[in-house]
Amino acid sequence: MAESAVPSWLSRSRLAVASAAGGLAAVASKAAGRGSGASIRGQVLLRLDPQALGKLLADRRIAVISGTNGKTTTTHLLAAAVRAGSGSETVVTNADGANLHGGIAAALVVAPAGGIAVLETDERVVGDVLRLGSPETLVLLNFSRDQLDRHHEIKALGRGWRQALELAGAAGPVVIANANDPLVVWSAGPARHTVWVDTGSGWLQDASLCPECGSMLTRDEVGRWDCPGCELTQPEARYRVEGDVVTDSNGATHRLDLQVPGRFNRANAACALAAAREMGIDVKAALAGMATVTSPAGRFATAHFGSCRARLLLAKNPAGWAESLPLVGTDPVVLAIDSAAADGRDVSWLWDVEFEQLVGRHVIATGPRARDLAVRLSYAGVRHTVVHDLGDALTDRADSVDVIATYTPFQKLRKLGGLT
Repeated sequence: MAESAVPSWLSRSRLAVASAAGGLAAVASKAAGRGSGASIRGQVLLRLDPQALGKLLADRRIAVISGTNGKTTTTHLLAAAVRAGSGSETVVTNADGANLHGGIAAALVVAPAGGIAVLETDERVVGDVLRLGSPETLVLLNFSRDQLDRHHEIKALGRGWRQALELAGAAGPVVIANANDPLVVWSAGPARHTVWVDTGSGWLQDASLCPECGSMLTRDEVGRWDCPGCELTQPEARYRVEGDVVTDSNGATHRLDLQVPGRFNRANAACALAAAREMGIDVKAALAGMATVTSPAGRFATAHFGSCRARLLLAKNPAGWAESLPLVGTDPVVLAIDSAAADGRDVSWLWDVEFEQLVGRHVIATGPRARDLAVRLSYAGVRHTVVHDLGDALTDRADSVDVIATYTPFQKLRKLGGLT
């Protein structure tokens, strides 16, 4: 029987039963030390009620954040901005970064109906959330190669965004989009209204060809891109990131007082600020809220492993490593690599990362793919030691180190360091 033909009381009952079962599964998972329980909660919920996500998205104001890099941090920044400026209205978010159907459903089911939902959303899931939830705001951050065995063709992902916005039509969201990324600009083309942000992003390796006609893009002396073969060009931005300041089209400047480091996080904050303003949040309240964000889902958190104090940075792909490596301030530095499903099983991306900038430092290579990393470091001329076990790479040290890790070792280190 189609869901629309099911009596409303039965639909509500089905959701209630599925929610209770998901909650029990989550409790059991936590008791067994298997994690937060969010993933299994969502899986059980959707297995028992396949329409649960649409029901849980209904009657809420929704902001969606997606892109290859920065989703989790931008979601935390926007959620903090909205909380600071929305008074007593409930704000729910998937703060742990679970961004597939089950993770989104798990976050929503524990919150009262209504209110505001600020949702990190996997690139592949954006279309479903637009169709089921009719969000008012959609933040599109960037595209780059990521998990080559899963997201091997980023233009296909962009085409999915474009088709979802075409389908939404006049009822679609206001899109906050990165004007520096040609594929994002092309993907956002059908949006009913777009607010462009000049993020000043410097990753160009995945932005050489026009996604519309395939021509080689050109760039002027200040880095603005243009396609000589069609009409696609970098749009004029309403917001522009300049150091620690965001300037809007009216000439007003807004200083970012962030506790998360890096140029890329200032870009994330600019997108979050633009989205908050579109949602009616006062700019001072939004900035104050974002200033409270310290370590979103463990990123940039400090953990202790015996006498070793370690700052944890997450980098999942070449673009992420390009932004994270300049933040390293210790010698030695620990780099942790794995190729589990969540990391992407293809580690050929190691050869696209400029590890040469670590020349002069000592690197401790750790994790299941430490030897692959060691080969790359050898070619880069970087001194290194291989320590296969994550714990051993840290617990015998008496100093402070920066750790850059792919997703699976990052989560293991969070757990070992008592941050989960």
